[in-house]
Amino acid sequence: MRSSNPVFSRRGFSRDSGGYAGFNAQQQPQAGGNPYAQAPTADQYATNPYATQTPAPPRSGAMTMDDVVSRTAMTLGTVVVGAVLAWVVLPVSTTSYGLAIGAALVAFVLAIIQSFKRKPVPALIIGYAAFEGVFLGVISEMYNEAWSGAPFQAVLGTMAVSAATLIAYKQRWIRVTARYARIGMTIAIAFVLVMAVNLLVVAFGGADGGGLRSFGPLGFAVGVLAILLGCFFLTLDFKQIEDGITYGAPREESWLAAFGLTMSLVWIYLEMLRLVAILQGND
Repeated sequence: MRSSNPVFSRRGFSRDSGGYAGFNAQQQPQAGGNPYAQAPTADQYATNPYATQTPAPPRSGAMTMDDVVSRTAMTLGTVVVGAVLAWVVLPVSTTSYGLAIGAALVAFVLAIIQSFKRKPVPALIIGYAAFEGVFLGVISEMYNEAWSGAPFQAVLGTMAVSAATLIAYKQRWIRVTARYARIGMTIAIAFVLVMAVNLLVVAFGGADGGGLRSFGPLGFAVGVLAILLGCFFLTLDFKQIEDGITYGAPREESWLAAFGLTMSLVWIYLEMLRLVAILQGND
């Protein structure tokens, strides 16, 4: 199973015999060993399908949850700082909107470059977060001008949805199996393609009010679906972070974990912002 995020899709995640994701399957020896596994025990053979058959000394520098948390705090912190600066410095105007689109394009390019790197490059990841923050700051300010308080409500909504997704994952109410991933990714790809077609139709005047992304009941339903897809992306991220820690991924992989989580949270925030605007518009 590959991740929803391009940064993970290059890392060789694949499912084990039980249908779950395992770390770095592409780099495994043909015998099935895990190059990141520690000296195995009898219990490990029962739970870790990637444990090596030859005992090895404990390896230092493996990824931990603290690494993931600290890197994620850095990337999200950069996004927040960029957003606040853009909100304060750039007034709502056509020029600011153009700068926001430019920042979004730069962030997209940096994300694509990182996705093709064999190893994480912190400078690219932080750069992505900074430009993404500028984009979010300008867009959030525009939404706040039209729908007062919408960004704050969207932040609260994003936090609530993300926390609920994490709880559901930790309680195993959501089980990330190969079938779950295939169905979710099929829906996600179909959603993106439909939204791309909708954008083209709207751009050429074929649909009024944004088409499927209108600020009416249809737009609300599409927004809810988009948020659910964001939650799906988060569950894939959670599972692959869990496997990276379990199977001893290198510490540098925590940067990719932070990158993936940041992209998923940005997705959810933008969709939540639009959903809040629709709800306020119908009051």
